[in-house]
Amino acid sequence: MPSPHQILQSVFGYSTFHGPQEAIVTHLVAGGDAIVLMPTGGGKSICYQIPALVRPGVGLVVSPLIALMQDQVDALKELGVAAAFLNSSLTTDEANQTERAVLTGSIKLLYVAPERLLTPRFLALLDRLDADGKLGLFAIDEAHCVSQWGHDFRAEYLQLSVLAERFPQVPRVALTATADTMTRQEIRDRLHLNGASEFVASFDRPNIRYTIAERDDEHRQLRAFLSERKGEAGIVYCLSRKKVDATAAWLVKSGFQALPYHAGMDSADRRANQLRFLRDEGVIIVATIAFGMGIDKPDVRFVVHLDLPKSIESYYQETGRAGRDGEHSDAWMLYGLSDVVQQRRMIDTGEAEEQYKRVARGKLDALLGLCETPTCRRGRLLNYFGEPQVAHYRCGNCDNCLSPPETWDASEPVRMALSAIYRTGQRYGAAYIIDILRGNANATVKVRGHEGLSVFGIGRALTDLEWRSLFRQLVALGWVEVDTEGYGTLRLTTAARPVLRGETPALLRRTADTSGAKRDKKPRVNVEGLAGSALALFERLKAWRRDTAAADNVPAYVILHDRVLREIASGRPSSLAALGRISGIGENKLRRFGERLLALVNDA
Repeated sequence: MPSPHQILQSVFGYSTFHGPQEAIVTHLVAGGDAIVLMPTGGGKSICYQIPALVRPGVGLVVSPLIALMQDQVDALKELGVAAAFLNSSLTTDEANQTERAVLTGSIKLLYVAPERLLTPRFLALLDRLDADGKLGLFAIDEAHCVSQWGHDFRAEYLQLSVLAERFPQVPRVALTATADTMTRQEIRDRLHLNGASEFVASFDRPNIRYTIAERDDEHRQLRAFLSERKGEAGIVYCLSRKKVDATAAWLVKSGFQALPYHAGMDSADRRANQLRFLRDEGVIIVATIAFGMGIDKPDVRFVVHLDLPKSIESYYQETGRAGRDGEHSDAWMLYGLSDVVQQRRMIDTGEAEEQYKRVARGKLDALLGLCETPTCRRGRLLNYFGEPQVAHYRCGNCDNCLSPPETWDASEPVRMALSAIYRTGQRYGAAYIIDILRGNANATVKVRGHEGLSVFGIGRALTDLEWRSLFRQLVALGWVEVDTEGYGTLRLTTAARPVLRGETPALLRRTADTSGAKRDKKPRVNVEGLAGSALALFERLKAWRRDTAAADNVPAYVILHDRVLREIASGRPSSLAALGRISGIGENKLRRFGERLLALVNDA
């Protein structure tokens, strides 16, 4: 049986493991259980794929998404690995044929949906494999789906404890890219992995630039952001299905390749749009959170949030779909106080138990803190996931590091705002309070008689935008709370008293420029890191890859990643041996594509 290092080189085409991969693989090959937390794009799949190929029998991978299974199996087949999946997309005959192949040992990696695994028929199949010593490994992917606190919760994941109860001698690994301390413990408890070793890679994605701006003119801001990214693939997240449809239509009208994706669509249309996103170049998918988990597309250059996510975990997971290939990518978000009101109303009016609501409110508060922080956003993210940073940490690749926000002593305006909330009876939202402060004597203000208040018009020195920023920060600092039962009305908290009395100063961040995030001006030659004939060869290699992928009916990145094509274009290997030394070209791909790649190099 080949060693893990031999498989890494011959199958995957890599000479060395990355980060904790080697330790994880060694532990699982030896029969240990593990919990693996590794960021998207960090190489989680290799952590269970190689042990499954080394250990006798079949490696079973539990995955929650049909599309993910298809992509993973397609990629493994391109590497020459005997892989298959079992899910509802197969006919009865196809499923039976796959089961027979598993029993005869013809399959080394089998992907299965949790609901299929839990059926009596499939458990009986596992019993037969176990009796013959043909169960090599259980890998539970997207393990955070077991957490009842998370937005990706899958009830069937709770029943996966049957694997520990029924097959205690088979090693198990639970993998996720997103899990705070509470979720990690829940994975341990619910999957019966209390004795498992835990491997945690850094959550840092240094190639992703984080930018968060206040929503002002959403379409103008989005157009400015996308104008410098035409022809690039990206994801735009919206909170509602209605907004998804409207945004996708607006983008198409504005000249972009954009497609909608949400749970209210016909399943065939949804699947077709996902396939176009995966297989075509430069497609923007506009989606609710129903889209994205398990998406392996490496060249997603940006992820946009037009609405506030529910938590830092959601934000991190969704933005993590950008830049899986390690190239520069953007995570860009717009938000306003109305997002906070809407999210809190959804929490407070939901049917969940109060304990869940408390946790959800805490997670939303942490996200609001990320949005309003004047310090490094990456440092704040890493600290949330248990990676403490020094007090003055600067990543150099977030908006706050690149353009540090100014802070100002806002003690007087803050007292004005708190006083206005109090004097209007703590029964109105931010927009109305701002009208009072700015002296906008509209009909509503006149009817309610508030133009006679002592606070009326005392805040004319600040713009509407500056007041909106101030009120968001008041909520983030915990001096004001949103009453969701009162349609977003604002109320003072006990923490506001010393501020209102002038005993506590209020140092706030100044309102940032809300125009679209500008990319550094770089010519096309430097975007790819190539010039002249090398750039021309790279384009020919991409055209060959596109045709090859179409013939194999797989996404282009399954054939070879851009990074591999760039290395071929710049290095111009002259032999199969030299080509095989390029990271990412294993034996099967060298055998299949080597001669054609060399011909393209020689013809250049």
